[in-house]
Amino acid sequence: MGCRFTCVDKALHISFYHLGLIVGRHPGYFLIVPILLTLLCVTGFQRVKYEMDPEYLFSPLSGEGKVERAIVESYFKPNYTSRFNVGRITRPGRFGRVIVVPRHGKDMLKSEIWHELRLLDQLIQNETVHWDEEETFTYRDVCARWVDECFQNDVLNLDYVIEEVENRTLNLTFPIMFNPVTWDAHAFPVYFGGTVVSEDGLIISVPSVQLVYFVTADTKRQDARGAAWEDAFLSAVGRAEENHVFRYISTARFASRTLDIELERNTRTVVPYFSTTFVIMAAFSMVSCWMADWVRAKPWLGLLGNISACMGTAAAFGVTMYLGVEFIGINLAAPFLMLGIGIDDTFVMLAAWRRSSAQLSVPERMGRMLSEAAVSISITSITDMISFWIGIISPFQSVRIFCIYSGFAVCFTFIWHITFFAACVAVAGYAERKNLHSMICVKVDPVSKSDKKSWLYRKFCVGGLDLDDPDNPRDNKEHCIMAYFRDNMAPFLSRWPVKVVVMTTFVCYIAGACYGISVMEEGLERRKLSRSDSYSVEFYDREDFYFREFPYRIQVIISGELNYSDPVIQAEVENLTQTFENTTYISSPLYTESWLRSFVGYVRRNQDYLNVSIDTEDDFIRTLKELWLFKPNPFSLDVKFNDDGTRIIASRFLIQAVNISDTNGEKEMVRALRNICHHSHLNVSVFHPYFVFFDQFELVRPTSIQSMVIGALVMMVVCFIFIPNIQCCLWVALSIISIEAGVAGYMALWGVNLDSISMINLIMCIGFSVDYTAHICYACMSSQGSTPEERVKESLYALGLPIIQGASSTILAVISLVLAGSYIFLVFFKMVFLVVFFGAMHGLFLLPVLLSLFGPGSCTASKKRKPLDKEPSDTKRPSDVEKTFPHPFCIPHPSLNPVSHSNFMHRCTNGELKSSSPKHFAKHKEGNYHPRNVENEGKLGNCPHFGIPLPGLPSHMKMYSGGKYGGTSGSLEKDLGLGTSGEDSSESSSSKSQRRLQQREEAGEDYEQSRHQKDGWRKSPSARPSGAEVCRGRPQEFQPPHLMEVYANSGYLSDEGGQHHRSRDRAAAWNRNRPHDNFRQYSPRSKSQNNHYQHHHSRSVPSYIGEMKFP
Repeated sequence: MGCRFTCVDKALHISFYHLGLIVGRHPGYFLIVPILLTLLCVTGFQRVKYEMDPEYLFSPLSGEGKVERAIVESYFKPNYTSRFNVGRITRPGRFGRVIVVPRHGKDMLKSEIWHELRLLDQLIQNETVHWDEEETFTYRDVCARWVDECFQNDVLNLDYVIEEVENRTLNLTFPIMFNPVTWDAHAFPVYFGGTVVSEDGLIISVPSVQLVYFVTADTKRQDARGAAWEDAFLSAVGRAEENHVFRYISTARFASRTLDIELERNTRTVVPYFSTTFVIMAAFSMVSCWMADWVRAKPWLGLLGNISACMGTAAAFGVTMYLGVEFIGINLAAPFLMLGIGIDDTFVMLAAWRRSSAQLSVPERMGRMLSEAAVSISITSITDMISFWIGIISPFQSVRIFCIYSGFAVCFTFIWHITFFAACVAVAGYAERKNLHSMICVKVDPVSKSDKKSWLYRKFCVGGLDLDDPDNPRDNKEHCIMAYFRDNMAPFLSRWPVKVVVMTTFVCYIAGACYGISVMEEGLERRKLSRSDSYSVEFYDREDFYFREFPYRIQVIISGELNYSDPVIQAEVENLTQTFENTTYISSPLYTESWLRSFVGYVRRNQDYLNVSIDTEDDFIRTLKELWLFKPNPFSLDVKFNDDGTRIIASRFLIQAVNISDTNGEKEMVRALRNICHHSHLNVSVFHPYFVFFDQFELVRPTSIQSMVIGALVMMVVCFIFIPNIQCCLWVALSIISIEAGVAGYMALWGVNLDSISMINLIMCIGFSVDYTAHICYACMSSQGSTPEERVKESLYALGLPIIQGASSTILAVISLVLAGSYIFLVFFKMVFLVVFFGAMHGLFLLPVLLSLFGPGSCTASKKRKPLDKEPSDTKRPSDVEKTFPHPFCIPHPSLNPVSHSNFMHRCTNGELKSSSPKHFAKHKEGNYHPRNVENEGKLGNCPHFGIPLPGLPSHMKMYSGGKYGGTSGSLEKDLGLGTSGEDSSESSSSKSQRRLQQREEAGEDYEQSRHQKDGWRKSPSARPSGAEVCRGRPQEFQPPHLMEVYANSGYLSDEGGQHHRSRDRAAAWNRNRPHDNFRQYSPRSKSQNNHYQHHHSRSVPSYIGEMKFP
């Protein structure tokens, strides 16, 4: 790899190796301490602070709506106690609303319906509230008041004339009508929904009526009493609806606390699924950790991996609560995610454990396990933590709180896994070393020693290794799923038609994602914060259907000292008012309430009778106070004077929004109105209490894009630090962009809007998108394969199963959220499913195809094959060294071969090939050989010959191993991500790399073929050495080249380095040019047998030292 900065990688490997040694030697401490820390941290739950205010959670912290509200309240603070006006409030306050529709028909203008509306109103006003254990009150005691009167639904006074209206002897005019009996001015758009009006402005039918009740909320005590009344209101109307008290009307209720109550219900409803999810995850992890080998299987560790994740999450939540961070219902989705992340780390660590040699001590295996898994679990945890902490920059408090809790949970889960779970692995390792059954901890026999046992014993009680013969192929079975990815999946993806299909599918996938992004809707609708079975859903549906024609009464505030007597100022204010009225989102001037327009018009129309002047500022203010701003007039709430009352410092007028049907319309309306304000010469602002929520429409898209861009860049930097390869980082970046685009596009097609909830998931998906793609790229880059196909095959063999396990575990962890019946948790499931599914598909299909086409070796693979096709390898002319020394030998320094030097082949006096350990190396207690002084130990002539060929030796020289089941490579394993290794362990017998696994399956057959070949050599005349030659261990006469074998490695590369492929190809080319008759004359086996033997031993070179024969 180029551009490598491996200091972090090396530091991680070394640090985790030493940590593994410590955990392996003292597992008890690492079991007890995390448990005690968990118990200590969970005491933080007693300091939990529940936060359920929708405005605090789902509106931007510093949005324009809050700034505008601050401006309004600084001049016009609402007074619920004596000066309440519903169109001029700045906060929702405490209220109750009922939307009524007829049970039969589509018209509410009937006497029997109006009679039941009166009964409903009395039921609500007479409901008794018990508060503070002693105090009781009704609506009339806490109602919002205008002067001394409670806020009333004056539209109910139509019951005086409802019979005439029903008989059509009295027509109701829209939008305003004076009651001929009570002389009330009825503003029908406030109360009537879906009104059908004739061309003459007469009301034909009214399909829906709403009643509204406001209570005082000026102080904290009044607010608490108002909350208690709201609970009573919801309960009373709910009982009446459930018990069918009303025969002709159907009700849907809503209160300001409804959203709070629904968020709390969301919290309660998801809690029971914790146990279900834990059981599902425990079963899945135990089955995934199962093996046919009952000793090496680790089902209990699968369960303990889930327990470790739960402990880490609980401890993290407790610490975060100690820090004073509020707790919200959305946080309950975090444990489901942590289970998925935790079990992924479990699979990684167990895979690394299985690759370590069972013959090593438990501390050494623990050190190697954590060292190999260091990059995998670290990059997964760190990218997830960073992606969550990026969410802290979000302007939405709900996103911040969730990301804080989840970030701490990922961190603690990671720490608990490398301590508590690692200690559990160490304990299981000691049991495995004793060959104990993985379930019942009873000592059992390996497969190779269980032939005489009963079939039940062989089925359920065998496993482990035979320490006398640890490389026995019967005790070392290959994983069938891993073999499937290597032998079936990789060749399938290597076919050109399949590549075309994959690339075409990818193009269609991107096209679908782009289309989804283009039609994406923004904003969090209120109904989505409620459960699907909530009473509020019916209210939202009725409101959207009937009351969207005149939805919002908008306040326009002009601040700053202005001389309103100046005709220029009056013209500017009037021009501003008309500009608002001329927009498509504002109704006609009929619905506008402007004190300046009405006052100036009144004075000018009645100038002759009033005998007043408004030409100067003093006259204007005096006349305004005397004629227009008397207390019963609502306009008195729209003018703010300075302290001495001589100048106007702020004023307000009201406009009516019209035909706003959805969140996009709300966003466009707010944007258009604010744009008018920004272009005005006056200091003007627009405001409605719901504008605070509408601000998310403006901020959610840029905030999401900002977070995703920052997250992608940070992920690339993190990947480069842990996987120092530029090309790999580019592929990871492409995958992140592709997956994020797919999640964003297809979530829109799946009915998910871009809001604060989905933004949480988009930020979270940045970290999840790295998990599979980074590791599959790194595996391909690190592969020693000479062609892209071989690299892809090794990558899928190493990572196919872990990707399937990781994706399945994460999806299973969140599948229970579907049953919660909440939009919030349903969005979590949808988006986690999308990112995991797309990530797995990228890792299993797209990236292997792209890497085979454009990855390392794709440009040079074809060039490497051409010389072999044009010229056989054996046509190489001998070098000067070969001509001068017909039998060149190089005796290497022992330090060049740090691996085991056992099983060296040499020829005895009787012509037999035998295996022995050379006297030049003394066996260490751990099984490795080290050089020792051989100066006075025996004669050199009695020793076997060892050597490696010099550069430029003839190409037909071949190598073979003298080991019983093939040698082992001594190179350190490299972490390929997700707990896989690119090279075989030097001592592993239970989990080898691809070629080593194939070798073990063929070991028994090859050993027999080797023995038959040796018998053939002994029968051959050329195999009978003379005495002198026997003494020197050298053959008497030369063998045919196809029998000349060198069982030594020809270079520093391991058997996966690709040297054996070139040796085999040159040998095959020499055999093709050799007459077959001669071949059969000298060979004791058939051609196919010989080729099979050569193929096997070309992959199983155990060392660099061996015996060489030359023609």
